[in-house]
Amino acid sequence: MKTKVTGLVILLAVIAVAVVYASVGRSAVEITEINGYVGGEKIGLLEDEDVQEILHDRYGLVLDYAKAGSIDMITADFEGRNFLFPSNQTALELYRQINGDPLKSEIVLNTPIVLYTHSAVAEALTGAGMASVKDGVYYVDMVKLTEALEKGTKWSDIGMNQLYGSITVGTTDPTKSNSGNMFAGLIADTLCGGVADESNIDEVIPRIQVIFQRLGYMESSSSDLFDQFLKTGMGAKPLIAGYENQLLEFAAENPDTWDEIKGDIVMMYPTPTVWSSHVYIALDDAGALGIDALLDEEVQELAWEKHGFRTRVYDTPTDADHFGVSGIAEELTQIAPMPDAETMDRIIKALS
Repeated sequence: MKTKVTGLVILLAVIAVAVVYASVGRSAVEITEINGYVGGEKIGLLEDEDVQEILHDRYGLVLDYAKAGSIDMITADFEGRNFLFPSNQTALELYRQINGDPLKSEIVLNTPIVLYTHSAVAEALTGAGMASVKDGVYYVDMVKLTEALEKGTKWSDIGMNQLYGSITVGTTDPTKSNSGNMFAGLIADTLCGGVADESNIDEVIPRIQVIFQRLGYMESSSSDLFDQFLKTGMGAKPLIAGYENQLLEFAAENPDTWDEIKGDIVMMYPTPTVWSSHVYIALDDAGALGIDALLDEEVQELAWEKHGFRTRVYDTPTDADHFGVSGIAEELTQIAPMPDAETMDRIIKALS
């Protein structure tokens, strides 16, 4: 009996030591919390529990953030911030003009600018020659669409009598948010017949102003605009500019809802379009830790599989079936370069 008691005491002591050791080991892991400004379209990724677990357990990182437009965050107060995570490289160029080179920066995610609409509108745009369908993928001719936007062509002119007013593309405020900013750059390129720059931008700025003045109120966040598109229906927002990943992420996270509405929502690729390259800007050494963490191979896989960001080689999604979204372009070949930072700054000031 005495031997059994002794053995039990020893066993309990070993268990206690193991528990204490494990607790000490866990507490010895240094966790760094970093804070920054983030574009709203990336919040789903950063709030993904699987992503958070990898950042915490593998890299000892916790990311905190405040949502801000890509342009707004560049001129915001950086006090207490370790990083910026805008949605284009123009933001990085603007940062350099104001603050000089950052400690470190890296493109972490990519997604193209697309247009979202409803099936009836997509059919009308196709019938009017502004859009086409190839292998189940919708493409929009930016020259023809821009002509319609500039001339004030009415929805009724292309057979959409149920829609009020002129054809417009709803965007975020280009002076604050990236998707609107990039669409403004794409319009500028289209009006210039190539890449807009200092040699030709003055000629087209008044025309860009006319197009954007017709839009009325513009959201300051891409995520808010997309949410309103889904909630308010065709009459309120018949055609908007956004990111490809927004619909893929929505379908992945809300499969039942997507199954109900997928017959009406259509994703269309402008030809040409522009890449939204989500660049991470480290403001200090702590912020720089986030780059390796977000480029972790497993995080990058989750960014595509659950949130729709193109992170693979050549950015070609060969395994998109799991989203249940039809009309995803496997490869994008007609890509326009964004105007440089100086030219975009001229456009932003003209639209302010």
